[in-house]
Amino acid sequence: MASIALTSSLSLAPPSLPSLRSRKPTRFAAQFRSISTPFHFSRQPNSLSLSKSASTSLFQTRPNPNRNQSNDTKFTVRSAASGGASVAAKPPSPPWQGAAIKPLLASIATGVILWLVPVPSGVSRNAWQLLAVFLATIVGIITQPLPLGAVALMGLGASVLTKTLTFSAAFSAFGDPIPWLIALAFFFARGFIKTGLGNRIAYQFVSLFGSSSLGLGYSLVFSEALLAPAIPSVSARAGGIFLPLVKSLCVACGSNVGDGTEERLGSWLMLTCFQTSVISSAMFLTAMAANPLAANLTFNTIKQTIGWTDWAKAAIVPGLVSLIVVPFLLYVIYPPTVKSSPDAPKLAREKLAQMGPMSKNEIIMAGTLLLTVGLWIFGGKLNVDAVTAAILGLSILLVSGVVTWKECLAESVAWDTLTWFAALIAMAGYLNKYGLISWFSQSVVKFVGGLGLSWQLSFGILVLLYFYSHYFFASGAAHIGAMFTAFLSVASALGTPPYFGAMVLAFLSNLMGGLTHYGIGSAPVFYGANYVPLAKWWGYGFLISVVNIIIWLGVGGIWWKFIGLW
Repeated sequence: MASIALTSSLSLAPPSLPSLRSRKPTRFAAQFRSISTPFHFSRQPNSLSLSKSASTSLFQTRPNPNRNQSNDTKFTVRSAASGGASVAAKPPSPPWQGAAIKPLLASIATGVILWLVPVPSGVSRNAWQLLAVFLATIVGIITQPLPLGAVALMGLGASVLTKTLTFSAAFSAFGDPIPWLIALAFFFARGFIKTGLGNRIAYQFVSLFGSSSLGLGYSLVFSEALLAPAIPSVSARAGGIFLPLVKSLCVACGSNVGDGTEERLGSWLMLTCFQTSVISSAMFLTAMAANPLAANLTFNTIKQTIGWTDWAKAAIVPGLVSLIVVPFLLYVIYPPTVKSSPDAPKLAREKLAQMGPMSKNEIIMAGTLLLTVGLWIFGGKLNVDAVTAAILGLSILLVSGVVTWKECLAESVAWDTLTWFAALIAMAGYLNKYGLISWFSQSVVKFVGGLGLSWQLSFGILVLLYFYSHYFFASGAAHIGAMFTAFLSVASALGTPPYFGAMVLAFLSNLMGGLTHYGIGSAPVFYGANYVPLAKWWGYGFLISVVNIIIWLGVGGIWWKFIGLW
């Protein structure tokens, strides 16, 4: 019988070399020839040794005492025939390409069980059925029996098939600007990296802050916070500016998707930049598109105005504390494997010297980016919205050849994200239109109002219910529009200082976006980079939400008392 052994080098030792030459290349050998990583070959008697050298990057991983310290990854395959008999290997069965059955059954079971539950009083049949389809889709997105886009498309199909939604209603969110802005961000990232501009800026960052991963992370966090008040779209900030930069930094530091190096730097950096983007959005009235809506609803409900300065003054202290605490906490509980590299700044400067002056395509990319960011900042005065500015920028890149349409079509993550995010926006929007959200709000109001608690405890319960109900929303604006007025009204009626209650609910309307990979515009952008598994994204999202609530209600509460907010 034939035997195969794996050791530290690849050795092919057939019964005789002539018989080996007479054979056709095997699929196994073809796979090794297709690998693009440089290999070193050395011939030994009756064997061929193959070793894969370790890749180099700006950051060097600290040795792990539990791992083999060899710098080379080597494999040896020895084939021997016993008794001179040849054994015909049975061709392997093709792998299953369809859905993972257990997660698929879990998703379907969730929908079927909820569908069969009696409809509560005050809820329409359509709303309840749509909730069943929506939760089944969410379970499918979490367990992933298929890629996210496929799961979401099946959810839309189920809603149309069951007559819960019409076709036009189910696919209505594909005309929403936010999913398209996110997709356009991925196309910008392609040009950013392709031209080398991303590497150039990444090396500049590393040369200044790259002696430690933590320093690199904080430099990005506070750069994003400084831009937040000027760019009112968190999707534009995250996707158009920081996703390309963060991806370039990860690649420059040897952290890539799909080769086992995600946790080298990329996982921590992506999650940190996302979680802090919701904090910076909460710090300024103009940092998130839905913040002015909260201010407007506040005036309509309690006849008090939240100005830009009022918002910033109240949010600055808890916001800065969160921006400092959250990256460090993630650094402790979800650390990058590379923590420091004193030589990285020097190596980055050498890389910059090797790159030389900016190329023509880099200049076009930089000019296009500046134009797009300028329109994001001043677009309100020019009547140009964020997605229109992004389309204009992409058009310049396409016309100049910096990015080709074929490359845009090849950005599968962009199209997948567009599909599942638009699907969730549509279903969540119709849950509100069908009255399920208003029924939920009224039920909460009756429940909390009947407890007879102090206004502090009552408001605490309202805050938690308002915050964690965001699992059912794919948009901060939708959540604010559906529940802000009801919760502010009942909080005021229970004795909560109205202006204080409005401020807290407005801040939390941003922070709750960190719970999921679809809760705010920056979520699908950073999650779509594929550095962080979905289970960890949700798990750390919940943990950071608890930390943010403690900081904003604890440290923030003391600060708000000091400035006379309550």
